[in-house]
Amino acid sequence: MSESDLLARIIPMFGESRYAGSGVVVPPGDDAAVLATSGSVVVTTDSMVRGRDWRDDWSSGHDVGLKVVAQNVSDVAAMGAVPTGLLVAVAADPETELDWVLDLTRGIADAAEDAGCPVVGGDLSSAPSGVVIVAVTAFGDLQGRAPVLRSGASPGDVVAVSGSLGWSGAGLSLYAGGVRDPISDRTRGRHLGAADAAASLLMWFHRSPRPPFESGPVAADAGATSMIDISDGLVRDGARIAAASGVELALDEEVLRSQFLAGPVDLAVGARAGWREVLSGGEEHSLLATFPPGGVPEDPHAPWTVIGEVVAPGPDGPRLTVGGAVPSVTGWDHFAG
Repeated sequence: MSESDLLARIIPMFGESRYAGSGVVVPPGDDAAVLATSGSVVVTTDSMVRGRDWRDDWSSGHDVGLKVVAQNVSDVAAMGAVPTGLLVAVAADPETELDWVLDLTRGIADAAEDAGCPVVGGDLSSAPSGVVIVAVTAFGDLQGRAPVLRSGASPGDVVAVSGSLGWSGAGLSLYAGGVRDPISDRTRGRHLGAADAAASLLMWFHRSPRPPFESGPVAADAGATSMIDISDGLVRDGARIAAASGVELALDEEVLRSQFLAGPVDLAVGARAGWREVLSGGEEHSLLATFPPGGVPEDPHAPWTVIGEVVAPGPDGPRLTVGGAVPSVTGWDHFAG
């Protein structure tokens, strides 16, 4: 199939109706798209590589599409912006199955529609045997807000999280341990025990996370002093806020255990492994933010949970602590593991 033939199959799946009222002035079809903005544009990009960021025996093309949009939209939300458009680039082995590419496209289209940010263009390229890379660039509109940076936290602020902790990491650990999703064609329709149901939920979440992107602008409007997308784990990403702001993030161990370890994570992988995932599990794409005292927003559609406070740094300098101690786990690093 030629590039033109493939594009003829892909582009209609994004649907012209999705551009209505979206701020897209010029949709795909010209050399570049045109987006209307309020003056400040947020731009971010992320990519996924077959065999590194997903495995075909775990994830469908649709799952990959959902995830690659999620990780970009979450970064836009972490700046306090509303997502407005996506560019999608795919480099694929020419022997890649057409059905997989169409499934990927459906996943991207579904996630884009959910986030209210249409696909406005992209690129297709061939790649060496076995290689498939999917990259997305996301645009966002601050709508007159100031961007929320990592560097604004101050002593006396409270620390809060919107979304889950440990779900994606626990799901990955189940896959890595050879666990088969309890909800399969063999078991569909049968009653599952609590542990199996929890395992299936976490494995599904790892394949196709849905970030709380609505919470980003809500946090910005409420006066969030700093914010970050939790993509590499609570400890690693929280430490980034601490370093950028020159403070200590002192997290409450009891709250983290009761609000995030208890439930599906503990049921599926146990307390010890689950606690490690709550602290360091990657690809969660929840939002971590700091707020002035009393400033945490109370919005049922964009809920936040207070998990600690910001304090002045001690002699060891800016850092993140849990229950008064620096955690022994660190989080995900693409090159160090």
